[in-house]
Amino acid sequence: MKTIIKSSLYLFALATTIFSSCSDYLNVQPEDKIMETQLFSTPQGIRSVLNGMYISLSGNALYGDNMTLSTMDILAQRYNVPSTHNLNKISTYAYGDSPASSRLETIWSNSYSLILNVNSFLENIDKYKGVLDAKTEAIYKGEALAIRAFMHFDLLRLYGPRYSTVDSTKQALPYYVNTQNTINPLLPANSFLDKVLEDLEHAEQLLAADAIITNGVTSVGATTAENFVTADRNYRLNYYAVLGLKARAYLYRGDKVNALKYANLVIDVADKFKWTTSANALSEKQNPDRVFSTEMIFGVLNTQLYSRYNSLFDPSITDKNILAPIESRLNTLYENNENDYRFNLNWAKPSTGAKTYKVFLKYADIVDKERTYRFTIPVLKISEMYYIAAESEPAAATGIAKLNIVRANRGLLPLAATANLTTELQKEYQKEFFGEGQLFYYYKRRNVTSVANGSAASGNVTVNYNIPLPLSESQYRNN
Repeated sequence: MKTIIKSSLYLFALATTIFSSCSDYLNVQPEDKIMETQLFSTPQGIRSVLNGMYISLSGNALYGDNMTLSTMDILAQRYNVPSTHNLNKISTYAYGDSPASSRLETIWSNSYSLILNVNSFLENIDKYKGVLDAKTEAIYKGEALAIRAFMHFDLLRLYGPRYSTVDSTKQALPYYVNTQNTINPLLPANSFLDKVLEDLEHAEQLLAADAIITNGVTSVGATTAENFVTADRNYRLNYYAVLGLKARAYLYRGDKVNALKYANLVIDVADKFKWTTSANALSEKQNPDRVFSTEMIFGVLNTQLYSRYNSLFDPSITDKNILAPIESRLNTLYENNENDYRFNLNWAKPSTGAKTYKVFLKYADIVDKERTYRFTIPVLKISEMYYIAAESEPAAATGIAKLNIVRANRGLLPLAATANLTTELQKEYQKEFFGEGQLFYYYKRRNVTSVANGSAASGNVTVNYNIPLPLSESQYRNN
């Protein structure tokens, strides 16, 4: 794998150019060994490397755009992407054609490059012992292991087979836990998932003293990177984010007992991840928190978010290139219920008349540029814990009760205890995760093969989940 062989210190260099406290490192000598020694000789240097990995995670190639705003949601038929649209090949599952092929290559290469840097970081933390105090070292290592598990798991969800009794034994992807210059074999999906859960288990143990457990999120401003060990923990893969990822991974495996266990562990402390308010959703006009940041267990900060919004969703974009649903589809999805916070807050016809249909506002900028939730993209929220618990409850009526907790905090009336849990759960995933990239994974996990065609006012489309490994990977493996 070419991305695994390239120098891991590229990201370290990137980190030092962004965090000025370490900028002098680049002015000494270009040799990797010198740079490594200097970066890991001080707590500030080590912190800059960890921050650099989060910057990579939140970039446009990964969770700043591809894995949230655009590619993943287009695969889920979220938007009207006609043949004239520049991203049409993604919506039609033409995986061998650009831009589908190039975007899938970008996700793959950037994910494994980040995994390589995580492994190098972990190796160097052990190599340069004593620079950090024991508690900080444990937190940093726990976060790094969680990043490694998180990245591998989403690669499995995207490129791996549909996980079932049969497909779980098929060769899937390579799992990397060190910085060797050799190609790891393709593991069966079940063995691959074992490794994801092993990393998450280890991360959970290392994060046992995470400040979020006693102090909660304790926001002091998400852009102050120095405070991330004790505050703004929902912008880091914190202790509860690891529990949430375990719930997500166990449900993917079909282990509902453990999925319920870990979802409930987070639900038990749901007061740390407070529901958005009706005032925010229905009354706040200038500075609404459309991403519901108070509910966020883990999210990323993309400093280019509003540039990406302007390129994808802004009303000024031409009809043939804007990402927007067919309005009748959107109204049906939200059951024409303007009381739903997600519908009321995130969708509107432009007051300028630039469009005759509703456009997506979730990631539009706000007036007050000092609000801490600017640039924020949620990756894991408390609502998903209730959805996982609902699906995993042995009794359907208990699952409906869990869904009703989310609905009550979205301005909706409760469902009857006799409602069809599967039907209502799918509706919730469709409503909740616009711009967060989770719907495609839900469809794939549930083997939903036919979904509403996003590019037509009626009819369904067959989703193609057989995403091939990128050409660079398959060719490199065959050489």
